[in-house]
Amino acid sequence: MRSAMDLTVSGRVQGVSFRAYAEREAARLGLAGWVRNEPDGTVALHVEGDEEALERFVRWAHDGPRLARVDHVDARPADETGATEFRVRY
Repeated sequence: MRSAMDLTVSGRVQGVSFRAYAEREAARLGLAGWVRNEPDGTVALHVEGDEEALERFVRWAHDGPRLARVDHVDARPADETGATEFRVRY
C-alpha cells in the first residue's frame, strides 16, 4: 500500500551530506519525494511510496549519514503528491 510522510530532522544535519545520502537511501528503497535544508538548521523531507519502505526510511533518518548527529526526527503522515522521483530541493 502506498502512503506518504513528512519528516523534520534536527541535530547536526546540515553540512554533512544529509541531503545526498537521503536521496541515495530513497532511491535504494524505491521512494519518491524531496529533501531540503531549512533556515533553522533542520532538514525537511517529504517521502512517498510503499509503507514498509517508508518505515525503513524513517529508521534510517534516525541515524542519517556517518557524519550527522540526529537529535530528533518528527515524522508525520502526509498527503501524496504523485511524485515519481526523489529530488534535492534548494
